[in-house]
Amino acid sequence: MSEEILIRQGAPTLAGIKTGSLFPCPCEDREDLLADIRRLNRLLVPKGLCLLPIRFLEGQALLYLYRPAELRRDLQDALASELLRQAGYANESCARCVAQLIRRFRESGEFPHEVGLFLSYPPEDVKGFIDHRANGFKCAGLWKVYGDEAKAQALFAKFKKCTEIYCALWQTGSKLEQLAVAV
Repeated sequence: MSEEILIRQGAPTLAGIKTGSLFPCPCEDREDLLADIRRLNRLLVPKGLCLLPIRFLEGQALLYLYRPAELRRDLQDALASELLRQAGYANESCARCVAQLIRRFRESGEFPHEVGLFLSYPPEDVKGFIDHRANGFKCAGLWKVYGDEAKAQALFAKFKKCTEIYCALWQTGSKLEQLAVAV
């Protein structure tokens, strides 16, 4: 796996302004990708980040880059906690919630709707998505917005700008370990 994919797909998470990023990655050889993930985690874990394979499909893998400390905080939100409970998650540790999310991805061909809670999406928008079956949203960007549209638009712009800056820094020679911010 190239570090460039990680930077293009996970810049806001690397920068510490987003809890998690979920993205596809080419995967010709599962063992090679797992070795790359282990190598990258040696750089990322000291910065408070973790990279996990969520599932493997033909020729690609779905990867999850996240900040466990921030995810723990996000999942303690009352609405997030209730949505996870309704989705069948035991109210347990952050690591167990991630393990259950991975199981849900691997057991079903679909994206579990609660995945937004693991990606910094506002819980009210995740609830709106579930309740309205992805219809009736106010606007859409990285996610479908049912709550505060202005706040979401500002976040979409912030994440886009961060990605542009990180890609430019990468192109001019910045290393992943320089771009991964410890928060």
